Amino acid sequence: MDFVREDCGVEYASNADDGTRIAYTVVGSGPPLLMVHGSFLTHTIWRTFGYVKALRGARQLILIDSRGHGRSEKPRTPDAYAMSKIVGDLTAVLDAVDVDTVDYLGYSFGARAGLALTAAAPERVRSLAVGGGSHGAQAGAFDRLFFPGCADVLEQRGMDGFLEVWTSHRMFPIDAGTRAVFSANDAQAMAAYIRASDADPGLSDDALQQFTQPSLFYVGSQDGTRLDDTRAAAALVPNSELHVIRGFDHATTMAATPEVLGILERFWDK
Repeated sequence: MDFVREDCGVEYASNADDGTRIAYTVVGSGPPLLMVHGSFLTHTIWRTFGYVKALRGARQLILIDSRGHGRSEKPRTPDAYAMSKIVGDLTAVLDAVDVDTVDYLGYSFGARAGLALTAAAPERVRSLAVGGGSHGAQAGAFDRLFFPGCADVLEQRGMDGFLEVWTSHRMFPIDAGTRAVFSANDAQAMAAYIRASDADPGLSDDALQQFTQPSLFYVGSQDGTRLDDTRAAAALVPNSELHVIRGFDHATTMAATPEVLGILERFWDK
């Protein structure tokens, strides 16, 4: 079934498990597509890189801010970011929009959440497209991405302190746009989010082998943090597609909009 809905502004759905309010917006018309961003970002990243403009004419886009991010509520304890809570957030939004089944698009943490949703509630996912994600345990992933002890710095020195230390570990300065996006986050919530990620065991290989939905995996060829993980996940999901996008790393693959949209449109047209 196709759905028609104009840009509704920000609305909220409540997770029945813990009451956390999740911000979402719905734009466009057509078959519903749930889009979930990566860590430290918000749903606006899909607008920034042109996905919304390209897709809204043919899709009903359901854009969420993951808990702890954007306009969603920001709990400050690690248990609030358990993957079961994230899955509950996604299903709460789908229920609020009155959509039973969606195509799913997620990047980085959004990819991980999509795999978890598909495993926990396969009836809600018609097709799955995920980029730069991992289904396995990710203990220490944020320390490798930013710097060792990054959650401690967030707790003790706030977001300004985090950005200062991160800058000292980088080859190039943090650009103004990235600094602005990160500065908008709640440091205590992000520390809890990181600690929950470190404790998350991920999904078993067997869980991915049970997927029956059409599935697509994509990753940048220079993504040292996710290239092998994406290949491993794609190898487990029956009849899935794997696309390696040349010349992009984990941070820049979201900006490879023409390349990503090209593979997505061919996938959805099948």
